[in-house]
Amino acid sequence: MAKPKVATDWLAGCAGCHMSFLDIDERIVDLLKLVDLRSSPITDLKEPDEDGVDVGILEGGITNTYNEEVAIKMRKRCKILVALGDCAVFGGVPAMRNFCGADAALKRAYIEAESNDDSAKIPSNPELSTTVPVKPVSDVVKVDVFLPGCAPSADAIFAVLADLANGKMPEVKGEINNWH
Repeated sequence: MAKPKVATDWLAGCAGCHMSFLDIDERIVDLLKLVDLRSSPITDLKEPDEDGVDVGILEGGITNTYNEEVAIKMRKRCKILVALGDCAVFGGVPAMRNFCGADAALKRAYIEAESNDDSAKIPSNPELSTTVPVKPVSDVVKVDVFLPGCAPSADAIFAVLADLANGKMPEVKGEINNWH
């Protein structure tokens, strides 16, 4: 039996979930016996295989049009999609900007923040993605497994991947539907 192919991608947030993934430490050897890691914080590949993967893991919230494109592409390429971390599950800390608006958040970050740069201005580049209100991955694509936490523990990530590798849908505790 072939090992399931797994790919991860990061959308927007703090990247703490990928750090938790790395915290699996030496258990990664056990994990690699179960799965074929195609793209991850370990392999540093940016694109999963064109022919698809069995499990896709998205970390972070949807904050711009590029994130939406990444989520849609990952959903098309994988059989099972996991939303990893609070940002992916319900918007998390990045969603706090929804209360003040993207323009106010950018003004605070680039203009009002303490800086040694007297010429600070909000970047204006037509090639940059359009900023949208932060939303969970499930607002853009169907998610099969939600793994909340800021960041979820390495044990939780390992358990979910081990269950999926063994053909079992993981049971994640918590009231996910009440969070968004």
